[in-house]
Order: sequence, then C-alpha cells, then structure tokens
Amino acid sequence: MIERYCLDCGNSIKGRSDKKFCDDHCRNNYNNRLKIEDSSTVKQINAILRKNRSILQKLNPEGKLKVSAQKILRLGFNFNYFTHTYETYKGSVYFFCYEYGYLKLNQDDVLLVKRNGQFNL
Repeated sequence: MIERYCLDCGNSIKGRSDKKFCDDHCRNNYNNRLKIEDSSTVKQINAILRKNRSILQKLNPEGKLKVSAQKILRLGFNFNYFTHTYETYKGSVYFFCYEYGYLKLNQDDVLLVKRNGQFNL
C-alpha cells in the first residue's frame, strides 16, 4: 500500500485512494492559498484598468475629445493596459478600457471616445 500525504499539512492520509487532504480545513487552506497567489496579479492589473478608465471618463464626459498624450500621462494613465481593441475598416485601431477608448492620432495627440452600445465611433 502506498503512503499518501496531505497536500496542505503533509500528514499521512487514511481513507479513499483519491483523497488529497486529511480534512476540510486543510483542503480550504490549500485552495485559498492558491487563489491568493493567482489573484494578486489580477488585482494589480484590474487596478490599473480601473484607473485608466477613470482618467478617460473624467477627461471625456461628452463622448469625443482630442487631448495631448502628455496630459493623460501626467494623470497616471498607462498606455500598456487596455481591455480590448477595435479596428475600423480604414485600419485605425482604437484601444479601450471598458467603454472608454482612445485613438493615437500622432506622437502628441490622442482622440478620446466613448462607446455607446455598438462600436459607433
């Protein structure tokens, strides 16, 4: 008979051959520890996305606005994080943080947009 050990505490396990934990407490500890490790990165990225969305929302309450890239950078906007992109038939690529987005016009300027339902820009 093969000796099996709890994945959480390391104690010997008795019972079913597919049992991985000695009790519910150890099972919960093990799974909670895995979730904490996995969710740390997700929480950091979600915080950046929420901040980006908040900046776009504050600057663009009306739906379309041209601003300098430096202005949104000074507010803490991070161009490396966005939720999705949208490419127009002409090949322009809009980057979105949820329903608020932007189009890089050139090195200095950005067009801010807000998506209302479908992609009517």
